[in-house]
Amino acid sequence: MTTSSTVSSSSIVRLGAEGPKVFRLALGAMGMSGMYGPSDESESLATIHAAIDRGITLIDTGDFYGMGHNEFLVGKAISGRRDQIQVSVKFGALRAPDGSWTGSDCRPAAVKNFAAYTLQRLGIDAIDIYRPARLDPNVPIEDTIGAIAELVSQGYVKHIGLSEVGPETIRRAHAVHPIVDVQLEYSIVSRGPEAAIFGVLEELGIGATLYGVLSRGLLTGSEAKGRTDFRAYLPRFAGDNRAQNDRLVAAFGEFARARGQTPAQLAIAWVLARQPRYVPLVGARTRRQLEDALGALEKPLTSDELGALEAIVPRDAIAGTRYAEAHMAHLDSERV
Repeated sequence: MTTSSTVSSSSIVRLGAEGPKVFRLALGAMGMSGMYGPSDESESLATIHAAIDRGITLIDTGDFYGMGHNEFLVGKAISGRRDQIQVSVKFGALRAPDGSWTGSDCRPAAVKNFAAYTLQRLGIDAIDIYRPARLDPNVPIEDTIGAIAELVSQGYVKHIGLSEVGPETIRRAHAVHPIVDVQLEYSIVSRGPEAAIFGVLEELGIGATLYGVLSRGLLTGSEAKGRTDFRAYLPRFAGDNRAQNDRLVAAFGEFARARGQTPAQLAIAWVLARQPRYVPLVGARTRRQLEDALGALEKPLTSDELGALEAIVPRDAIAGTRYAEAHMAHLDSERV
């Protein structure tokens, strides 16, 4: 079994031209705080520890995941192992006591306030990568990035990232302070960033951390687990869309089985093959899911297999948008 002390150099990539070196896969911790229904804290902690033991160096969280719960969880998990891990944190999303989303706040004063609470919850002295979760339409991106840059100069933040933003915003932000990576949803059924965003990242020397590589479990046949599972409100999981998508998922699964892989491994392998410079974020909630995901590294897709799979799952074959209509309207990354 691979451990953090024996990870090969081929399993390490750099986030952009100026970012940190990280393992080929990263762990997304969002699902450990109720976004996909109830989770088990002891298993969550064991999964994070197992990820570190297997060489994963980057954990992604957000201060609004579980209204702070996720940061406390990650902080507990990395206590005593800080030198083995880098933490990426998203901020700015606002939530009400009932869990509803109420907007974004990326004003400079709010940026510093969010960072102060994050440092306390995580129990760390500096955030490795700090990024607004979404573009705040009421605040120029230059003001937000300028505030994070001040935190960098003060030693509270090491690197700056972005999330779900388009080319113009990326250029404007990068002009204020170097951006090391942009977090984007990307999978074989969510290929929007290919149109314009990836080209800008390459031009500017910026990396990417790619979430939703399993399309939130759609590609593995997962179902929403009740009203607390936010997938119940996503168009791809509902009604006629789900019926159409299930046929696509079945063909995807057949391809995976023919290769001797699970659908999750195939989904990750596709991203690794299509975007070798970038880092997939795997939202494993259990050790079993983590081991399954890491198995994708053992059997890369050939160019012929890549073409054959994309013939089965064409670029626009999926039914439904990746978020509900109201949420899609606020995504800067969709304005390309």
